[in-house]
Amino acid sequence: MPDRGINIPSLLKPRLCLGPGSSRRLTRTIAVANQKGGVGKTTTCVNLGAGLGRAGYRVLLVDLDPQANATSGLGYNKRETRPGVYSLLRGEERVERAVIKTPFFNLHLLPSNPDLTASEIELLDQEEREYRLRKILSPLRGDYAYILIDCPPSLNILTINALACSDSLIIPLQCEYYALEGLSQLLEVLDLVKERLNAGLEIEGVLLTMSDSRTNLSLQVIEEVKNHFQDKVFKTIIPRNIRLGEAPSFGKPVIYYEEKSTGAAGYLNLTDEILARG
Repeated sequence: MPDRGINIPSLLKPRLCLGPGSSRRLTRTIAVANQKGGVGKTTTCVNLGAGLGRAGYRVLLVDLDPQANATSGLGYNKRETRPGVYSLLRGEERVERAVIKTPFFNLHLLPSNPDLTASEIELLDQEEREYRLRKILSPLRGDYAYILIDCPPSLNILTINALACSDSLIIPLQCEYYALEGLSQLLEVLDLVKERLNAGLEIEGVLLTMSDSRTNLSLQVIEEVKNHFQDKVFKTIIPRNIRLGEAPSFGKPVIYYEEKSTGAAGYLNLTDEILARG
């Protein structure tokens, strides 16, 4: 990725935040990104957020994708959710006014809408453009145990903003022939962000999605990804599951739509794995 004049302010340091009540804790911000579309980014954000929320942790899901699928997947009309991330990036609203308390336990949403597409151009000429999202989220960090950011399927300025303010990155990979295609570019961008914008950014894990254990192809892809990323691959593998595909049309995470499905079991296992890492 070419260097487009990115500013290099002083490196960020982790901050100890004051949560609800008097307990002190760190807010963990996790971006979910892969420039390849259709790999399960939004499905992972929505269902991991619901899982963490049900486990007792306050979660903010940030929909940073102009397609706004995380917003609609939680039951909101993407064309009516204003103010949203776009208004915040333009400095038109306070972040507290944009956050939606969803009907799902402990899960809040910072919604998106198609207007966000314009920000990809508008941000390019702004000062400290890579840190706009960090500044927006800063007042909320003490209110949540986890902030999950659903990134767009491209390595644009929005994705750079997400990486610049995150502690770690989850990379969903579909269990298909071209799973690793283009992934080197994402890893190059990750290295660039660590070097210039966010020295603490790490890979939280690679999440294998849409697996079909009945096919040799899925098994071969799983083996190849594990050989490539080794201990960075989550033990949890998300299966192909019709309930995962149906749940967004009902505006629900799958654990609220059909808890006994294999898709729900997969994301509950991922939740446990994330929590076990502390």
